[in-house]
Amino acid sequence: MHFLDQAKIYLKSGPGGPGAVSFRREKYVEYGGPDGGNGGKGGDIVFEAVQGLNTLIDFRYAQHFKAKRGDHGRGRDQTGAGADDLIVKVPVGTQVLSEDKEEVLADFTEVGQRVVFLEGGQGGRGNASYKSSTNRAPRQHQPGGPGEEMWVWLRLKLLADVGLLGLPNAGKSTFINAVSNANAKVGHYAFTTLVPKLGVVRHKAREFVLADIPGLIEGAADGAGIGDRFLGHIERCRVLVHLIDIAGEDPAEAFRTVNAELEAYGEDLSDKPQLIVLNKLDLADEELAEGFAAELLEAGADKVFAISGATGAGIEQLLDAVLGYLPDRTSTETNAAEVEDEHEDGGEWSPI
Repeated sequence: MHFLDQAKIYLKSGPGGPGAVSFRREKYVEYGGPDGGNGGKGGDIVFEAVQGLNTLIDFRYAQHFKAKRGDHGRGRDQTGAGADDLIVKVPVGTQVLSEDKEEVLADFTEVGQRVVFLEGGQGGRGNASYKSSTNRAPRQHQPGGPGEEMWVWLRLKLLADVGLLGLPNAGKSTFINAVSNANAKVGHYAFTTLVPKLGVVRHKAREFVLADIPGLIEGAADGAGIGDRFLGHIERCRVLVHLIDIAGEDPAEAFRTVNAELEAYGEDLSDKPQLIVLNKLDLADEELAEGFAAELLEAGADKVFAISGATGAGIEQLLDAVLGYLPDRTSTETNAAEVEDEHEDGGEWSPI
């Protein structure tokens, strides 16, 4: 399935049906009179967050959504039928933005969440509703209220508990394949990951969702490389796992580069808790790993883990630490705030 996280669509709710102009003409009825019914209400545009979707690709092929008009009124005081609402199904994590992308109009964070976005027009009045003691045979009627219309942007922010980030070729794809059910592409070149990936991690009778995004490079906030557009997918994560290639030229500089891009992006991403991880430990000896860890601690890391996504070394301890930042679904004794306090004790190096 192709991944698409932005789409522009046109929405129009249904206009109301017109009221009817009608007069009774019935045998054995001594007095006639107006009996034109009101028109029916137009269909609403309703957004609904549904399970099983994780892309906006369907909106590449269907970009115009128009609800139906309400039925017109009829004689014998019959009101026209209201039109059915048009349900627009979106993935959980979708935001509806104004056409200029300056305002968030709706935000869908739970399965089943529904929002009536545009209301259909009200049905017009039939001539029976105009009857009065001084207007016994009215011929007035209303055409029905117009529907609402607008262009909007849909923006998908994947819902994940843990976000995975780092420079290109830091080993993120290998790591997510090793710990989850994901099947990300792995290659010996930069930018093997071009779109975000989700994986479900099962560890010590717990489950959490891990999101991998394309690698960041210096200047990503200004559009360098793939840019920073995919950072929105980790905005809602509770903790970030920052992978650094231990075989890279300068791990400490890699750490500073990624954090500078998080700072430039904003949205409080730079304030989220990070687990700093030296990856590809199988390519270095213990002395080198300890030296790089010391540099990272000096550069501002609170704690440094060392792992190998290829061999699995150190991954158990890292996942244990990740669980500490997630709410405990089986106990109410430990909460996220308490766990964050435990991780604020100062710099620490965690070897295998």
